[in-house]
Amino acid sequence: METKSAVLSTPSNFIKNIVNEDLKSGKVSQVITRFPPEPNGYLHIGHAKSICLNFELADEFKGLTNLRFDDTNPVKEDTEYVESIKADVEWLGFQWDGLFFASDYFEEMYKRAVVLINKGLAFVDDQSADEIRETRGTLTQPGTNSPYRERSIEENLALFERMRAGEFKDGERVLRAKIDMSSPNINLRDPIIYRVLHAHHHNTGDAWCIYPMYAFAHPLEDAIEGVTHSICTLEFEDQRPFYDWVVRECEMPNVPRQYEFARLNLTNTVMSKRKLKQLVDEKAVDGWDDPRMPTISGLRRRGFTAESIRNFAREIGVARSYSVVDAKMLDHFIREDLKLKALRTMGVLNPLKVVITNYPEDQVEMLDMENNAENPEMGNRQIPFSREIYIEQDDFMENPPNKYFRLFPGNEVRLKNAYFIKCNDFIKDENGKVVELHCTYDVETKSGSGFTGRKVKGTIHWVDAKSALPAEFRLYEPLILDNEENEDASFLENLNPNSLQIVQGFVEDNMKQAQPHDKFQFFRHGYFNVDPKHTTSDRLVFNLIVSLKSSFEV
Repeated sequence: METKSAVLSTPSNFIKNIVNEDLKSGKVSQVITRFPPEPNGYLHIGHAKSICLNFELADEFKGLTNLRFDDTNPVKEDTEYVESIKADVEWLGFQWDGLFFASDYFEEMYKRAVVLINKGLAFVDDQSADEIRETRGTLTQPGTNSPYRERSIEENLALFERMRAGEFKDGERVLRAKIDMSSPNINLRDPIIYRVLHAHHHNTGDAWCIYPMYAFAHPLEDAIEGVTHSICTLEFEDQRPFYDWVVRECEMPNVPRQYEFARLNLTNTVMSKRKLKQLVDEKAVDGWDDPRMPTISGLRRRGFTAESIRNFAREIGVARSYSVVDAKMLDHFIREDLKLKALRTMGVLNPLKVVITNYPEDQVEMLDMENNAENPEMGNRQIPFSREIYIEQDDFMENPPNKYFRLFPGNEVRLKNAYFIKCNDFIKDENGKVVELHCTYDVETKSGSGFTGRKVKGTIHWVDAKSALPAEFRLYEPLILDNEENEDASFLENLNPNSLQIVQGFVEDNMKQAQPHDKFQFFRHGYFNVDPKHTTSDRLVFNLIVSLKSSFEV
C-alpha cells in the first residue's frame, strides 16, 4: 500500500489554493478532510476522483483524512457495501486516519436536535409527506407555514421523545428545522431533519427507530470530527447555507467549511449508483464487478491498475465548471501504465490451423522472444515451434483486396520471431469455411539469422498448436451507447447489445503459471487481464482491458 510520503504533489486547483491560504493565515493549523460515501452501493470512477482529491490533498499538507460512512438510511445500506468501499479505498493506495460511521454519532445528533427545539428552531410536524411537499412552494412562490409550526417547546420535546420511543408509525411525524418558508433557497424552507423509520440498521441494529436526514447529519459529522475542508460536488452547493446553519445553531465547537467542485462525467458511462444497482438487480451485468461497469471493483476486475486511475484523476483536475470527459482518456492512462510492465505475448482469438507441410513431423524447436521490446530489463523467453500452428482467421483471405499483405494463396509472410511461410493450399468444411491451411516454410529465413535474400510485407503472430493452451477471451465495448437520436429513452434502452463478446482461442504454453489479475499485451489485440472470477486451474479467461491504439490525444 502506498505511504503518505509516496503520494505525488497534487496539481494546482482552486481548492488547493484555498487550503494554502487557510494554512498561511492561521485559519486552520492542520488540514482534515474526509471521504464520506453512503454504503448503499459499490464505488465508481467518479468516487475515485473524490477519494484521490481528499486523500492526496491532506497528504500533501501533512494532514489527516477520515473514511466515514454516511449510514443514515438503513433501508438502502448494507455491510457488504461497507466492506467493498474499504477494499476499494485501500486498493487505490490510500489509508484512512480514522474510520467512522454517521451512526456512531446518533446519540450526539439527537442531543443537537434537542438543542434546536429548546432554541425554538425545530418543531414536530404531523403533516404527511405529500402535504409537506405541497406547502413547500416553488422557485418563484414562497412556501406555507405548517399548522404545527408554533407548537410549544415543551410539546415538541415531548413529541420528539415519543418519536424516539417508537410510539409512532413510519411517516406519522417528522422533526423539521424552523428557518424561513419564504426563503428563495428552498433548502431553508423548514427542512425535515428527522423521520420515523422502523428499520434494522447494519451498525446499530434496532436501537433506533428515528433517523436523521443526510443534510442535517452531514455537517454535524464534519464538525464532530474536526473536518476543516468538507469537499463535495456541485449539487450540494445550494445545501451550503443549511450546512452552515446546522453547525452554527447546533452550537458545534468545530466549524468546518464546505467547498464544491464539478463531479466527473464520462462519455458512454452511467455515473449513478441507483442506475448501476438497477443494472445489477435486473441482471443486465454480471454483478457490481462486471468489467463493463464503471465501478472501481469492475475496473479492477477488467484489469485497470490503481496507478492508472490515480494518474487519470490527477490529470482531469478539479474545477467548478461542468464538463464531460472522454472515456478514451482513462484508456490512455492504463496504456501508459502497462506499456513497460506487461509481458508481450501471443494469443490467437479466432484460430485457423496451419500445417507446415515441409517441417519435420516430430520436430519441436525453441525460439527466442523478448518479453517486452520497450523494456529490455524484462528479459527474454523461449517459445516452442513445430509443424502445426494456429493463426488468426482474419490473417488469411482466399480472395484478398489490394494491399492485403497477410496470407493468401501463393503469398508469403513472416511468422513473428520464426520463419517465412508460404500458403500453397487450404481446406474448407461443408459450409465453405476455410478450416486449415497448408503452407511451406523456408528454413533459411529464421528470425535473427540475418537472412536478407528477400523481404515480405506482412508479419503475423501465431501459437504452437501442439503446446498451446485453450483460453477464453472476453472483449468489451462501452456498456451504454450515446444515442443522440433517442435522448429521451431509458438508459436501459441504450444498452449496447455488443458490449460483451466471448471468443475461444489459444495462448502460449508459458501462460500455465498465469494468476488472476496478471496482465499481458497480446500482439495486435491489446492489453488483457486474467479474470479473477472465472479463471480456474484448468480454464484461462482473459478480459480485454484496452486495445493497443487510441484516437485520444493528451
